[in-house]
Amino acid sequence: MYQFEIIPDTACDLTAELRERFGIRDYLRGIMYYPDGREVQLSLDWELMSAKEYYDSMKGRKALYTTATPPLGDIYEIFEKHLKEGRDVLSISLSGGLSASYANTEKVAEDLRTKYPDRKIICVDSMRYSTSLALLVIEACIKREEGKSIEEVADYINEIRHTVHQIGSMDDLFFLVKTGRVTNFKAFFGQMIGLNLLADFNHNGMAEVIGKCKGQRDAFDAAVDYMEKTIENPLDQIVFVAYTNRDAAARLLADKIRERIKPKELIVNTVGMACGATIGPGMCATFYRGKPISENLAEEKALMDQIMASIQQK
Repeated sequence: MYQFEIIPDTACDLTAELRERFGIRDYLRGIMYYPDGREVQLSLDWELMSAKEYYDSMKGRKALYTTATPPLGDIYEIFEKHLKEGRDVLSISLSGGLSASYANTEKVAEDLRTKYPDRKIICVDSMRYSTSLALLVIEACIKREEGKSIEEVADYINEIRHTVHQIGSMDDLFFLVKTGRVTNFKAFFGQMIGLNLLADFNHNGMAEVIGKCKGQRDAFDAAVDYMEKTIENPLDQIVFVAYTNRDAAARLLADKIRERIKPKELIVNTVGMACGATIGPGMCATFYRGKPISENLAEEKALMDQIMASIQQK
């Protein structure tokens, strides 16, 4: 039995198989609102509908779902359950730049520290979302398995969170119109020429576009080139490919990564409902640990400019 529990939230996109493999017994469940106003509690296991049904419903100009943080009462109940049983709690939350999840876990922790003065509760802001959050949770579980203390694991996650990258393509530009990230004019002409947006995390933990490609083939070539130049110790790490309604694209990107990067393990995973509500259909990206993210993504943008220039010369 572990001395402390690692508790993520529904933004982590860890499947039941991965949760069992790495010893994640509990997670905080956010709230989702259907377009018609119905409210449901989110799950990591596609209990409400299939991934295909979910992302098909969002295509182009269709449905828009919204989400909310796990309720304070639910956080309190889950934290206290483990504290009562004699285990400390390490909470790793969706980026505070995207949600109040981290702030809410801190509120609950402050109250419970008074009630359970002999127990430890540490809350970490991942500054990441979706599969990048999954990577950090897995890293925490591996360190716990190695016998590290709760403080050591929390410090380690805070230290490495800015080394988690994403790179891949987003091709459903009309969904981005609905969320205010792209104008209708740009979406129309972008879709017409097959524009794919490439993004990585900035130093605030937000996805920021660093390149644009015409066509998926060039987008994936650029992504793998970028990954090759920014990843560190691929033979020792788990790499993810995550997607939203782009099954064939995910398999293609995964094959290119296996051939060029040769990571220790590559897991292909669907983005869950919590983050999928904002990401929308049309995303296929890889998530991995690499060089620390530079301020304002200056180094990453310069690197992508070089890669794009090389691809255009082919």
